[in-house]
Amino acid sequence: MVMTTQLLKTKDAALILGLSKAFLERDRWAGAKVPFIKIGDRAVRYRIEDLYAYIESRTRKSTSDTGKR
Repeated sequence: MVMTTQLLKTKDAALILGLSKAFLERDRWAGAKVPFIKIGDRAVRYRIEDLYAYIESRTRKSTSDTGKR
């Protein structure tokens, strides 16, 4: 089975999300709301489909909508 998932570096993931690279680094340290993949000891990558799923999960209809059901 061959997977053709594009893996993005932190800088590229931050651009897609409209966030800073530092935000994603802190997010990983604090418990990772944005899913990531750890490759080896140091390399961190993000799947583009996970980024889009994260964006969808953050969509709200009003400022009072907490997203909790």
